[in-house]
Amino acid sequence: MTVDRERVAALTRELLVAIGEDPDRAGLRQTPQRVADAYAEFFAGVGEDPAAPLAHTISVSRGPAPDTLPSGAVLLRGVRFRSMCEHHLLPFAGHAHIAYLPGEQVVGLGALPRVVDVLAARPQVQERLGEQIADTIAGSLDARGVVVVLDAVHQCVTMRGGRQSDSSTVTVAARGELAEPAARGEIVSLIALGGGLAHEELP
Repeated sequence: MTVDRERVAALTRELLVAIGEDPDRAGLRQTPQRVADAYAEFFAGVGEDPAAPLAHTISVSRGPAPDTLPSGAVLLRGVRFRSMCEHHLLPFAGHAHIAYLPGEQVVGLGALPRVVDVLAARPQVQERLGEQIADTIAGSLDARGVVVVLDAVHQCVTMRGGRQSDSSTVTVAARGELAEPAARGEIVSLIALGGGLAHEELP
């Protein structure tokens, strides 16, 4: 689905009028189009298939390195992401940390951030985003287990209401063998060991 930039621009102009502003004053004349262009980027994942980046898999036993089957989890830390909270249409941003226990099929590590990008580029809540990333990986690979940890700062928390500027939100989604508490705890410890769970500033 393509964002209707013309309609977003028209609605932004109406919003400026609704808050008592003059959309024709010099500083605001280009704002509706700027917002439309930004929304086209923020919501580019609406209607996109998040599993598409995982379509090309590599056989471990018949691939280029058959002697490198991992005995434990593969962990990718510090995947930067930004999304838009669907409750206030304010951004949240931080890092995703993704681990999976490979089966016969593995995927290039560069595919995992693309899954995050597609799912984050739509109206979201952090809890659901982590679950969707985990479900996409678990459903597309023959992974024996998946863990997704998201650590993000929300502008709906830092800039409104209580304005808790130092707070971040951490969520965990786990599937398969890595949903077992000890295994999940080991992954979370590895993430924290590398400084992966820390306060993130919005870009």
